[in-house]
Amino acid sequence: MFKRIGNLIRGFFGLFISGLEKQNPEALLEVEKENLRKQISEYNKGLARHAGLCERLVSQVEKESKQIKELTAKAAAHLKAGNRKLAGEYALRLQTLKEEHAGNVDQLEDAEKTYEELKTARDVAVTAAREKIESLKRDIDETKIAKATAELNEMAAGMINEIGGSGDTLNRLEEIVREERQEAKGRARVAKDSIDTTELDAMEAERTALEELALAEFAAESGIVVEDESESTDEAPASEDEKTM
Repeated sequence: MFKRIGNLIRGFFGLFISGLEKQNPEALLEVEKENLRKQISEYNKGLARHAGLCERLVSQVEKESKQIKELTAKAAAHLKAGNRKLAGEYALRLQTLKEEHAGNVDQLEDAEKTYEELKTARDVAVTAAREKIESLKRDIDETKIAKATAELNEMAAGMINEIGGSGDTLNRLEEIVREERQEAKGRARVAKDSIDTTELDAMEAERTALEELALAEFAAESGIVVEDESESTDEAPASEDEKTM
């Protein structure tokens, strides 16, 4: 019973997590990138320990090579000097050292080979993981673009349908605006025809007379002779007739 409930809870939790992953693929990708960095760090630590073993073997092999040369020289010197006992001891130590040296050389070769294989495996795995991450990033970007394009197309389709369905409303609005414009023009025409221009003409004539009177007073005060416009206009044709005669 409890096992079934636990399975159900895990199932719901798994669905919830899957939904979050689908909604946030970039976050999931960042998590995987961080995991890759941690794995590379741990792998490099192990590779460093193996590289340390290789260095210790290199030092050991070099040390043994130096000891082999020294023991060989000592054994040869004592043998030439007739010290067979010491020469035998050096020869025995030399034999044992050569055996250990040969074993260490083999271990060093294997360790170096293993190091190169591990390093190559790391590089190949990291390169493949990075290529996969870059491919996923491109896929995510393309998916986002495709989703945005689809949403825009859906919005455009919805707008076309809404605009097409609002034709009657636009027609009614056009008719209302046209009627209001015609009514406004009619009211303006009626108002214009209702204006009495008689009073305006009288006011204009009075203003003209006042201007002429003021001008005559100004000319008299200034000693300027001003001809009457009516007389000048009447005498002008007569002078032309006299010239003709």
